[in-house]
Amino acid sequence: MITENASGAVVYQLKAGQPQYLLLKSATSDFWGFPKGHVEGTETDLETAHREIQEETSLDVTIDPEFHTVLDYDMRNGHHKHVVLYTAKVPNDVTIHRQAVEISDFGWFPYQEARATLSYANLQGALDQAHAYLTEGAQ
Repeated sequence: MITENASGAVVYQLKAGQPQYLLLKSATSDFWGFPKGHVEGTETDLETAHREIQEETSLDVTIDPEFHTVLDYDMRNGHHKHVVLYTAKVPNDVTIHRQAVEISDFGWFPYQEARATLSYANLQGALDQAHAYLTEGAQ
């Protein structure tokens, strides 16, 4: 079985002291998720996350390596996917320039709305973990 490795982050900003989460909508489906993508060459997961976020959103983020969660699942094409997600805080005044070929829409969402918008339960679980980490004072 082929394993595809990917990395990204739960990108957030604080509004009135509460995290607002950045979600991206795929340009090829109705999928809503976090900025992430495939590991290239000898990149580390952190390097991949930084590059993919910058490519998809134009954001130059600082990733918090103290938090990460791992998603492992089998895809429809028979491949296995291994995804590492970190957290990355950005200022409130950032401007996003989406990578139109991959991203059709984006938005900042409070926790419950972000959770309801995410396309898959494993992404909701990753958000739950990140939100718990962020709201327990690690901001």
